[in-house]
Amino acid sequence: MTEYFLQAFIYLTAAVIAVPLANKLGLGSILGYLIAGVVIGPIVGLVGSETNTIQHFAEFGVVMMLFLVGLELEPKMLWAMRNRLLGLGGLQVAGSVVAVMACAIYAGYQTSIALTIGLIFSLSSTAIVLQTLSEKRLNKTHAGKNAFSVLLFQDIAVIPMLAFIPLLALPELVEKAQAAVSNLSEQHEQLSLVASLPGWAYAIVLLLAIAVVVLGGHYLSRPLFKMVAESGAREISTAAALMLVIGIAALMSLVGISPALGTFLAGVVLANSEFKHELEANIGPFKGLLLGLFFITVGAGIDFAVLFADFGEIILITLGVMLIKALVLFVLALIFRIKGSDRWLFALSLAQAGEFGFVLLSFSVQQHVIPTDLAQTLSIVVALSMFLTPGLFILFDKVIYPRFQVKTNLREQDSIDDEGTVIIAGIGRFGQVVNRFLISNNIKTVVLDYQVSQVDTIRRINTKAYYGDATRPDLLKTAGIEEASLFVVAIDNRESSVELVKYLHHSYPKLKIVARAFDRGHGHLLKEAGADVVESETHHSALELSVSSLQLLGHSEEYAMRRKATYKRVEKEASKRLYDFWLKESAGERFSNDFIKLFMLYEERLKQAMDEDNAAHRDDVDIANLHNDDTAEVIADVETKNDTQATT
Repeated sequence: MTEYFLQAFIYLTAAVIAVPLANKLGLGSILGYLIAGVVIGPIVGLVGSETNTIQHFAEFGVVMMLFLVGLELEPKMLWAMRNRLLGLGGLQVAGSVVAVMACAIYAGYQTSIALTIGLIFSLSSTAIVLQTLSEKRLNKTHAGKNAFSVLLFQDIAVIPMLAFIPLLALPELVEKAQAAVSNLSEQHEQLSLVASLPGWAYAIVLLLAIAVVVLGGHYLSRPLFKMVAESGAREISTAAALMLVIGIAALMSLVGISPALGTFLAGVVLANSEFKHELEANIGPFKGLLLGLFFITVGAGIDFAVLFADFGEIILITLGVMLIKALVLFVLALIFRIKGSDRWLFALSLAQAGEFGFVLLSFSVQQHVIPTDLAQTLSIVVALSMFLTPGLFILFDKVIYPRFQVKTNLREQDSIDDEGTVIIAGIGRFGQVVNRFLISNNIKTVVLDYQVSQVDTIRRINTKAYYGDATRPDLLKTAGIEEASLFVVAIDNRESSVELVKYLHHSYPKLKIVARAFDRGHGHLLKEAGADVVESETHHSALELSVSSLQLLGHSEEYAMRRKATYKRVEKEASKRLYDFWLKESAGERFSNDFIKLFMLYEERLKQAMDEDNAAHRDDVDIANLHNDDTAEVIADVETKNDTQATT
């Protein structure tokens, strides 16, 4: 028993140390788990023979992962993405399979093995790519959206791959496996409902099992989870979710189908269920932990002897696979008109093999399609390609993207043939609102933005804008800065916005300047630079949302608006005092402990002001807390008294 506790402690400690470090270095959690496994396995030797046993248990995390993937596949979403999903995703998988398979056949492998290798390497790492795109804020780009479509198709394609791979089993591997099983049959008898059935009966049982999953998921799951939800026991809700997944996996295993296929199908059936989010919340932690354990065992199972014995060959295969996939993706980017740097980002981001490659490798060995020694080599190739993925993103960031930026900036600035009372620098989400408001009040504006794509987008909705860098004095003169009355600074770069305000304040002292601030510190810098009015981009919307929150909690509109006024009064006083204190501190010591203490004092002052407001309007507070419909007459009397007091 002590040995098991010690092993669990080693695995968990490795994950707790390696994953945060990997995330901090931008490598992602999957690579963190793999690194943890490599360290405690081949390098240090803390774990060993038990890894294979644990891996079989940890593979259940993959089953849960596919169940959650199925939950996300709502029919409406799939239909909206059908062109990119089937076209781009389907061609990527097919093209990669054919290209890798051709290379494997040329290298001397049998057709069935070559096809399996092509299927394994056609998949990319969903976890690494999506996480990296999100961290770098590239998930909303054209390349990011297309990459997501391809990854989603790959996740779906895993299911038919799992169903197809057993058909590729090699007779010689099957014979060896049967001989091994016969030797152990007395000790380990595997449960199966279809072991001795003829083909036609097996087909019927198969269809019945799928029907049970589909119909049961649609008609029985809702009453079950409704009953569990009404019980109010959180642990029973979690138990019910696990029972559903484990039960479906067990049923699929009994009829000889991949458990992943059954749980994926169940997830799709429940995608429109009102309990979808409850299922995700309950299963998510178990999925993450078991998946992490799975990847640790993969890392611990990497045979360094195999790596160093054929080091050159394995490196060559890894780079070859990534190059083939990148070329296929680049050609598809040309066909689907993915332009500029997005084309390169799309090709490089998906060039690696993925975590499902480990799943298919393990499954292929179990189904006697690939020999064990070849599977060990291919697993190292998959892991190395994932290790190299952060380097591909660095290549894009440091080399490819800057070159496209240079080309974009070579476009000549627009010749401005217009003048207005107000000049707006930046036509993003903030500048657009300001521009629309001023134009609707018949105030002439001149809009400048240094992002070509943003200017072109705005022009498509009939809003006049000019491409150009608002920090350039010559462009400002062309835009009519000498005759303008007001300048709105709404550009996205913090440093550039402060420098622009400073230049405008000194060069055009009569010009009124209003500026958008990202936060309080940026606002102080803008004020110091000479801005007449500074507004935080989220301040007013957050305050309005707070007012709505009070009303939804049962308070009257008058009560909520009065608390809003109190907040604004205290905030205005605090902002002035904090700014004055901030100016007195040296640049290197701003936001010091003394500043924080002053800020906390104003937080206490805000609470005090709210309490004073409560005391001054006690009747209103009582109104907000009344929830009995029979008290309508009392409320009406109090409101009448309040109206009289307000008139007085």
